[in-house]
Amino acid sequence: MAGIRLQPEDSDLSQQTRATPPTADLVSDDDRSIAADSWSIKSEYGSTLDDDQRHADAAEALSAGNFRAASDYSSDKDEPDSEAVNSMLGLQSYWDSAYADELANFREHGHSGEVWFGTDVMEVVASWTKSLCIDISQGQLPNHVDGVKSEPVEDGDKCISSWSVLDIGTGNGLLLQELSKQGFSDLTGTDYSEGAIDLAQRLAQRDGFVNINFLVDDVLDTKLDRQFQLVLDKGTLDAIGLHPDGPIKRMMYWDSVSRLVAQGGILVITSCNSTKDELVEEVESFNKRSTGSSQEVEEPNKDQEVSGVAVPFRYLSHVRSYPTFEFGGSVGSRVATVAFLRS
Repeated sequence: MAGIRLQPEDSDLSQQTRATPPTADLVSDDDRSIAADSWSIKSEYGSTLDDDQRHADAAEALSAGNFRAASDYSSDKDEPDSEAVNSMLGLQSYWDSAYADELANFREHGHSGEVWFGTDVMEVVASWTKSLCIDISQGQLPNHVDGVKSEPVEDGDKCISSWSVLDIGTGNGLLLQELSKQGFSDLTGTDYSEGAIDLAQRLAQRDGFVNINFLVDDVLDTKLDRQFQLVLDKGTLDAIGLHPDGPIKRMMYWDSVSRLVAQGGILVITSCNSTKDELVEEVESFNKRSTGSSQEVEEPNKDQEVSGVAVPFRYLSHVRSYPTFEFGGSVGSRVATVAFLRS
C-alpha cells in the first residue's frame, strides 16, 4: 500500500508530510536492478535513452513542473528508512512478489486479496463515477466546463452500459467488478504484474463476472491499440511516483494516458499521496509541456486553451463526500478522487 497522507477536501494542505507505510523487507540489489531495467525509458522512436540523456530531458521538463524528487535509495543501509520503503513500493519486483502471495492465499483459502484504499473508497469511486458518466451522457457538465457538446440521452443507466472502460493497474480487479454491478459492461483491466492478472481473472470467473477482460500491460509502455471513454486509476500513479525514478515515470504516465483516453472521455484518478489541487497542478504541467507553452494559467478550470492550443485534459470534478478528520488543527481526508475531461 502506498504511503497515506493527510489530504484536504479542497486543497489548503498540499505541503503536509506523507506518513510512513508499513515496514516491509527490502528487495535485493539484483531484484531492484531487474525491476528498474523493466521500466527502461524509451524515446518516441522506441530506442532506449542513455542515463545522461534521460536525466537531462527530465530535468528540463521538471523545471516547469511541481514534481517530487526521486528518493535516495541505498540497499546497503542497516535499517530501511521511509524513503527506501517507499521506493520499494514503486518496483515491479515488489508487486510480483505481493501478488504471488495473494495468489497462494486465494488457492488455499479463497481470499480476494487487498482492496486498495479499502472497500468503502472503492464503492464511492464506482458509484460517483457512474453518476458522473450519466451526467455527461445527459449533457449535464459542471458550470466551469464549457465548449463541450454532448447529445443528451433519456436513459442514463442504459447508456453507460456501452461506455468503454479501462482500469490501469487493476490489481485483483475488484474495482471493475464493482463497476460491473453499477451497469458498465465493456470493461478492461490491465496490470504489469502477471500474478495480478492471474488473480483478477480467477476472481472474476469465481464471482461470475465473465464480461471483464484482463490483460498484462504496462501503462508506461502500453501495447493497447484502442482508446476508452472512461479510464480509471486507483493507486497506480501513487505507486509510479514511489519508484526511484518517480518524476520521470510520472511524465511517461501522462504521455501514455493521454493516448488511452478517447476525445470527450474522462480520466478518474484516486490517490492517497496527492491532494486534489496537486493532481490538478500536475495536469496543468502536462498540458503546458504537451502544448509547448510556459504561459501561466491563473484559472485553469475555466480555460480551454493554453496559448491558443487546446489542452489535453481539463479538471472536471472531484469527490467531496469522503470522511474527514482533523490533524494539527487542519481538516483533511485520506484520499482524493479527481476526474479530468479529455479535450
